[in-house]
Amino acid sequence: MNFDKIFSSDIMLFTQRFNEVLKSSGKTQSQLAVYCNVTKQSINDFKRGKSVPSIETLYKICKYLECSSDYLLGLSNI
Repeated sequence: MNFDKIFSSDIMLFTQRFNEVLKSSGKTQSQLAVYCNVTKQSINDFKRGKSVPSIETLYKICKYLECSSDYLLGLSNI
């Protein structure tokens, strides 16, 4: 089984959903970065699929953007 291909599609889905939720929230990358205690570059990397957040950062993203981690990770469609 090619795990790189599986993880790649998961990252693409996370990236797509993260961008969608961030845009619809009306909040900026800078605001999210401050709340999550990460750099704006980190948020930009999440947006571009260049990296993924740690569990702690994912929790903060979900809390700040009022969304489900299951949704961002592609485990649910809600």
